[in-house]
Amino acid sequence: MKILEWSKLTEAQRSKELARPALAASRLQAKRVAEIIAEVRRDGDGALFRLTQSFDGVALDALEVEAGEFDTAAKALTDEQMGAIAAAAANIEAFHSLQRPNAIDIEIQPGVRCERVVRPLGRVGLYVPAGTAPLPSTALMLGVPARLAGCPLRILCCPPSRNGSIDAAVLYAARLASVDRVFKIGGAQAIAAMAYGTSTIPKVDKIFGPGNSWVTEAKTQVDLDPAGAAKDYPAGPSEVLVVADEGANADFVAADLLSQAEHGADSQAILITTHRPLADAVITAIDRQLRSLSRRAIVEQSLAHAALIVADDMAEAIAIANRYAPEHLILQIADARRWLDRIDSAGSVFLGPWTPESVGDYCSGTNHVLPTYGYASRYSSLGLNDFLRTMTVQELTPAGLQTIGPVATTLAETEGLDAHARAVTLRLEAIASESGR
Repeated sequence: MKILEWSKLTEAQRSKELARPALAASRLQAKRVAEIIAEVRRDGDGALFRLTQSFDGVALDALEVEAGEFDTAAKALTDEQMGAIAAAAANIEAFHSLQRPNAIDIEIQPGVRCERVVRPLGRVGLYVPAGTAPLPSTALMLGVPARLAGCPLRILCCPPSRNGSIDAAVLYAARLASVDRVFKIGGAQAIAAMAYGTSTIPKVDKIFGPGNSWVTEAKTQVDLDPAGAAKDYPAGPSEVLVVADEGANADFVAADLLSQAEHGADSQAILITTHRPLADAVITAIDRQLRSLSRRAIVEQSLAHAALIVADDMAEAIAIANRYAPEHLILQIADARRWLDRIDSAGSVFLGPWTPESVGDYCSGTNHVLPTYGYASRYSSLGLNDFLRTMTVQELTPAGLQTIGPVATTLAETEGLDAHARAVTLRLEAIASESGR
């Protein structure tokens, strides 16, 4: 792992060092995803059975998880595991329950009442990837806010294992989050099924959750189709950026970088420090900790995308972090909270040496479904609002229309929209006629 001095890099070199690994999606993949979506729309459940056998190597007897499977899953977990899942769910609920937007009801002027009302999304689809590791935490991060929002229908899709079951912890988390129905289906075919519906899987209005490039491409395609389903937001490989000063613990920094690198070969870990000796110490700590990791091969591939950057001062380090707009930003610096106001582009921020990124992934209460690949500069972390929608309402009295009607007609005439103006003037004439009787 090389150490780079930011001040000595050209602008082109800076952009290169902060570039994400290339996304795996390609024109060929996009075409294949479109074909999968079309097959599911055409053949419904039959396509899902075929595609699951083809992609996952599983011949399913049924697509939906039965009640007895939830009971079996609970029995497969230890009391400690169930307690941890319950504790995480409680923290997620505590944090997200405070996020509900306020309704607005105001009389703008006499006789002119404007409101904003809040409604839950009607039907939501939650996607929990399996991949190289089960993710019960994702089931909680999606399921708990969906329940708090009051979405009437909440379904979850997760790829099955080779024996045709879904991971016990994922099923337990789904039940704890009050997910209505769970289906043993993954990949682009799961997204297609939720977006358009089959005889078994109901159609949803919006799809949430991370996934591989196939899932991401499928979400993008169905989102563009008015007959499909909205997606939460664009996503790419997971990433972390650590800003550290001379007082940072090199072992802590190395552990945080490695914890993100183990997500996948295309994950990215970046360190920005104002202290060159710390960068050297972090490399040593990474080499030492790497030896004992069970996912060492994956981590080593991920570290090929890693960057260790030395900044001249903390202001420059923060500027680099904002430029990168990381999914996870860890500030292992003195008086970290003092710098929080300078951060404007990050999915989630972790302040100080005692706040590992892992707590955000699992149990602090914040959501771990975050914008990646630089989208943190324009998207927010997943929250309760994503499962809600707002509508505006207006109600006028005759007196109110008399007050603001002339404003509307003047603007309508300015825009050359006669029918807009007439919709107002006809009413004003009726009011005048009525009052003249």
